[in-house]
Amino acid sequence: MLRRLAGLAILVAAALCGAAAASGWPERLAGHGGPVKSVTLSADERQALTASFDYSVILWDLSNGQSHPSKRLIGHDAAVNDARFLPGDTTAVSVGDDGAVLLWDLADGAVLSRVDTGDDKMLSLAVSASGRHVAVASWDRSAHLFEVRNGALVPAGRLTGHRNNVNAVAFSPDAETVFTGSSDGVIRSFARRDGALLREVHVHGWGINVLKLMAGGKEIAFGATDGTVAVVDIASGEIAKQLARHERPVLALALSGDGGLLASGGGDGQIRVYDARAWELIERYENPYGPVWGMALTGDRAVAFYAGLDDHVNAWQIAPRKPFEPVESSFPRRFQVADTDDPGALQFARKCSVCHTLTPDDGNRAGPTLYGVFGRKVGSLPGYPYSQALLEADFTWTEKTISDLFDHGPDVVTPGTKMPIQRLKSVEERNALVRFLKQATAPQGGPSQAEKEKAK
Repeated sequence: MLRRLAGLAILVAAALCGAAAASGWPERLAGHGGPVKSVTLSADERQALTASFDYSVILWDLSNGQSHPSKRLIGHDAAVNDARFLPGDTTAVSVGDDGAVLLWDLADGAVLSRVDTGDDKMLSLAVSASGRHVAVASWDRSAHLFEVRNGALVPAGRLTGHRNNVNAVAFSPDAETVFTGSSDGVIRSFARRDGALLREVHVHGWGINVLKLMAGGKEIAFGATDGTVAVVDIASGEIAKQLARHERPVLALALSGDGGLLASGGGDGQIRVYDARAWELIERYENPYGPVWGMALTGDRAVAFYAGLDDHVNAWQIAPRKPFEPVESSFPRRFQVADTDDPGALQFARKCSVCHTLTPDDGNRAGPTLYGVFGRKVGSLPGYPYSQALLEADFTWTEKTISDLFDHGPDVVTPGTKMPIQRLKSVEERNALVRFLKQATAPQGGPSQAEKEKAK
């Protein structure tokens, strides 16, 4: 059934390609080497930022209705979960699984400032209207506050008291109040200046995944793990509007620039767009290959950009609605392979393919291509930004060292690197993976790296 759906999606996409382009917006933002976690538009909507599992942020030029990567921002040591423009659109801030908060100069892609908060992941962030203040949701059960001073991030306190991970943050219009949403099911408000808890705004019970302050600053929308989407009156803490429930957790909310549209996206692959004043459902879209992790609505209310498990961001044309629409995703994805008789290929798909490719043409994802890896000195592939730990390591990738990597884990074999911990304790599974890699990564029509080294 899934294959038939995928085939239908491809046929429809071919027949209707150019739907988003016809509205003056690109059909997709393609350039990442891993699933995309978030997408945001600049104030003038001539640029976009996307954050990805491939450890990078990409700055996109949308000025001519097409999508062109302007800068690839490299600096995080793990998946990047969110990135936001600061006012003026010349600087940006990002957060990731590495617990780091980075301030970027978008003119040259340089890191202006970096703050490492620890090992807990930073899931999302908010920037105040002035651009002076940044709030970051952390899985250390707190929200971290920063000030932007003279091109640097200056820690300005923490908002504590939640009983579980903080997943979402939002500023009041005057930036005096910070709202937090947590896996403990509670939305809280804090005084930004001294971090004092003002009150529990709303207790939902199920985990709060996302927040979005509504126009005017008197209401706040939230999405929860039980699929709930609702709008809360901040003063009373009561539900002002209950919207349609998603079948799976709500993972994304987006508000149009004028505050007139609110969109929700969930783990069920569904996107719903509402008139945020009359609270009527305007349009609904479903990507059967969901989830929807991030969204952005264009100011003309024509397009919703949405991100998920694909290596690209898709554009869905909201208005004018098309009678038939492409589903710009393929299935199964490379890391969802299940119908192979080769156990090594299966392990590569599950353990390695999100971060690595096998051919020189595919380039790098979160990790370098594995093409020609056997016989290659660790940390030596030109053009890939290795961690200092790998640059200083002194061994060669062989059947044994690759097997050891999956037996003991990268934290033991290559301590201090940004490789995620992946282990295979089964000797048979490790041997199958090594056999597959040795065949799949072998250079075609030329000497291997080991042969080149011997010839020196």
